Amino acid sequence: MHIYNFWTTQRLRLSAAVVQNKEREPAMAQSTDLTRIGIIGATGYVGVELARILSAHPHFRLTALCSKSYSGKRFSEIYPAFRGIADQTLIEQDFDRLADDCDIVITALPHGVSAETVPQLLDRGLRVLDHSGDFRYRDVSVYEAAYKLQHPRPDLCGQAVYGIPELYRGQIADASLVSNPGCYPTCTILPLVPLLKAGLIESDGLIVDAVSGISGAGRKADVAFSFCESESTFRPYGVTGHRHTSEIEQELSFAAGSPVVISFTPHLAPMKRGMLATIYARPTPGVNQSVIDEALATAYAQEPFVRLLTEGALPDTRNTAGTNFIDIASRLDGHSRLLKIFSALDNLGKGASTQAVQALNRMSGYPETEGLLTAGFAI
Repeated sequence: MHIYNFWTTQRLRLSAAVVQNKEREPAMAQSTDLTRIGIIGATGYVGVELARILSAHPHFRLTALCSKSYSGKRFSEIYPAFRGIADQTLIEQDFDRLADDCDIVITALPHGVSAETVPQLLDRGLRVLDHSGDFRYRDVSVYEAAYKLQHPRPDLCGQAVYGIPELYRGQIADASLVSNPGCYPTCTILPLVPLLKAGLIESDGLIVDAVSGISGAGRKADVAFSFCESESTFRPYGVTGHRHTSEIEQELSFAAGSPVVISFTPHLAPMKRGMLATIYARPTPGVNQSVIDEALATAYAQEPFVRLLTEGALPDTRNTAGTNFIDIASRLDGHSRLLKIFSALDNLGKGASTQAVQALNRMSGYPETEGLLTAGFAI
């Protein structure tokens, strides 16, 4: 009852504050002890998830929601679920206005667009958390080959911090630019990094079969991702040359200390959200299941959002939907001598928006769990 009363009071206060704001909700009208957050690309799936989480966060205040398509409309008109929660007016991106009203800006924009937008924000002294692939690469030539674009600001790639807090929390804390990873990379990198670092699996011959929900295609997806085309079917796509391959290889190679090449195949499943990866690796001589379990436990037993499944349990996308958790399990197949690793997360959660909030917490000096310790959609 105390919890209900607390959150009811908080939401009523937020609703009253939002309604009082008219065309512009200047940051000065908000409590000075809150970190002011702006979102560019607020009406896409990632932006909406960010708004849902941040609107209830005890230390963040949404002070700017930007949308080119819906500028002038209230956010709750586009998404009625936000009535009384986020009623502010959507605006076009205005870099000077964002600099006045925000401490950190989240960019949820397509690749190529972010590369032009992020420098404008940084030049105005803002800290930025970006969701595109534009700043995830240490070597800009690898990015340009994967995305078929020439990067306008390659210098920023060297400054950006890859946004998996479990691996880079020290750098994230002080970063001016954090590049949030892709959902497929997060689902693959977290299970493999401890094993590669410990030399428990071979760095070649890695196979990753991963499955994503349809929301991974974004809100403005083409006909191939419409309901009639996606319901009651299951299919691979991007079976060679998928751009996330090079992102995954970059991080795994860094962990292994030598080049890692993977065979990565993504699949589309008829579900709105969720991701499951099945990874095949060859263990090095003398490695058994207990050694694998110990390495994963050493790396992640104290991590609040990495759940290592035991007693025969295997990951299920339903159990991570709507959360920042990643569930991991492994099985050493005595017949094939292959290690099978399974991981599940929400492609809009730990694969995007909730992981971003975890990084935002770190950037702002708050506990990483703040506003994120919630159970998944159990039914």
